[in-house]
Amino acid sequence: MSTSEVRPRGGRLPRVARRAQLLEAARDVFVAQGYHAAAMDDIADRAGVSKPVLYQHFPGKLDLYLALLDASCDALVGAVRAALASTTDNKLRVAATMQAYFDFIDDANGAFRLVFESDLTGEPSVRDRVELVARQCADAMADVIQEDTGLPRAESMLLAAGLAGMAQVTARSWVSSGSTVPRTAAADLVASLAWRGIRGFPRADEQH
Repeated sequence: MSTSEVRPRGGRLPRVARRAQLLEAARDVFVAQGYHAAAMDDIADRAGVSKPVLYQHFPGKLDLYLALLDASCDALVGAVRAALASTTDNKLRVAATMQAYFDFIDDANGAFRLVFESDLTGEPSVRDRVELVARQCADAMADVIQEDTGLPRAESMLLAAGLAGMAQVTARSWVSSGSTVPRTAAADLVASLAWRGIRGFPRADEQH
């Protein structure tokens, strides 16, 4: 659905379904226009509801934006944790984790822009959430690194932050540049680079 399309105004929906509909409409508007340019009127029109209906679910534009941001952050953290838990083979873990970032950033709904390219990072509640999602992803990676290598937590966190940063920056560069490299191939290429670095830290049970 293009950003110019709106949904016809319809009958009543269950509260959960209505909330999901409003969030979807809001995501489309925020991604297309940014927070500051988006108006509640635009979101209501996009959802095919009256503005009072929109305000019944979300008291203001910031509340709506934060709800979307929370959902997007939860999606990324969940994907990273699932990737790390998907195998005990660390080479495959690295590949799965890179793929999780590329999948998240290549999603057609553009939700990654709320997390990584928000025009509202001056707002403390937004900045805190963006910092938290980065920390949660790094924490999940650091848990694996620390357990496998026996490195101190601080060192494990530095390595994890490096891997997370590599994943985020390269995936965003790939999508913004319109690269002709297929997504899976791009993720595998970055995973190969990451693995060549992280494998230099041997597992604790292999150290003598």
